[in-house]
Amino acid sequence: MKHTLRQVFHSSKFVTGFVIFSFILLLIIIYPLIVPGDPLEMIGLGTFFKPGIYVSVYDGLNSELHTLKLSDAAQKRIENVLSAEDRASMLDWLKAVGIPVEDIDIKDTEKLLTVWWENYDPSIRPEGITKAMRNYYERINKRLESIKKAEDIIIADVNSETGELVEKTVITGTDYINVGDVANVRILPLGTDNFGRDVLKELVSAAKTSIFIGLIAGCIATFIGLTLGLLAGFVGGIVDDIIMFFTNTFTSIPSFVILILISYSIGQDQRGATTVAIVIGCTAWVWTCRSVRSQVMSLRNRDHVNLSRLSGHSLIRIILTDILPYIASYVVMALILQISSAILAEAQLSLLGLGPKTTEVPTLGLMMNWAMLYSAHIKGSWWAYFPVIFMIALISFSLNLMNTGLDQVFNPTLRD
Repeated sequence: MKHTLRQVFHSSKFVTGFVIFSFILLLIIIYPLIVPGDPLEMIGLGTFFKPGIYVSVYDGLNSELHTLKLSDAAQKRIENVLSAEDRASMLDWLKAVGIPVEDIDIKDTEKLLTVWWENYDPSIRPEGITKAMRNYYERINKRLESIKKAEDIIIADVNSETGELVEKTVITGTDYINVGDVANVRILPLGTDNFGRDVLKELVSAAKTSIFIGLIAGCIATFIGLTLGLLAGFVGGIVDDIIMFFTNTFTSIPSFVILILISYSIGQDQRGATTVAIVIGCTAWVWTCRSVRSQVMSLRNRDHVNLSRLSGHSLIRIILTDILPYIASYVVMALILQISSAILAEAQLSLLGLGPKTTEVPTLGLMMNWAMLYSAHIKGSWWAYFPVIFMIALISFSLNLMNTGLDQVFNPTLRD
């Protein structure tokens, strides 16, 4: 056993896959301890908040103000305010008033503003520019002017006796606060999803659920395929014919189609994570059964097996002691592939709306489904779907890398 393990961990591919998968397992165990709470809790009243650090404005106003005079502060404020749409609209205006296109660079904020302030006049009515568009340009110009002047913002409070607004404090363009002084700060490394939920916390929980589904489904599929394959390959005869009849029947029908039909017939209210795992496992045993059968057929007439028969050993004992140890490495590799396939199958089912019900636990497939339904890819909200794709790919890559490493160790034709 020690020699076998030493060989396995000498495989660079297996070790790489093992390290990646172990890192994912540690992440889904440790992260919930650091950031506890319900992964489906809606913390944002809105959809697709960008990744970043969110600070309470209310608490920030009550924090101590510090004066910093930064030379590029105004420039950064303007660059942050001007969206790509605003820049394109400013280009349309400047072209309409006769400014050559080569003199306009919408990517260079300083040059764009120089040309804009030299030529913009709200009284001019260029041809093709509607009133609504002129109002839009006036709003852009006022916003830019207010930032340029760095106008002070007055914070007022209502006098409880007179009911009038009384100046409480004045915030200037050079006032800053220390984030450490703010009572409520929330870090959202991956922003929020369409329901206003923390994507990172949801992703960790979804990975845990998907791996759980993969383990349950992989064990079920491997157990069914191994049992039927051992019986068909060793017993043969009518038993082999019956098992192969059902195996060939399932082979002729795409397993994913069967999976869709079964999942749809169950109904969403009854589709929990465990139920989906059982359904996937009960439809994914076919190729394991055929592979195990072919392995057993090559072993059943060997000398040590015939000796066990002559010694009067029972069928179960011969299979467990004389057949199974010789194909144990193949069974482990089949289990790894079944786990990987089950995780991908769950993602496919959930993407079609046939995965576990959405009110209990998230899965990687459900997160993809929610992102697709709310058009995250069209809105440019990459943080709602790209980390999910990356996590699915990383889990599958690590498992397949481990399987390839084991294959190189136990397959004589591939052994280094």
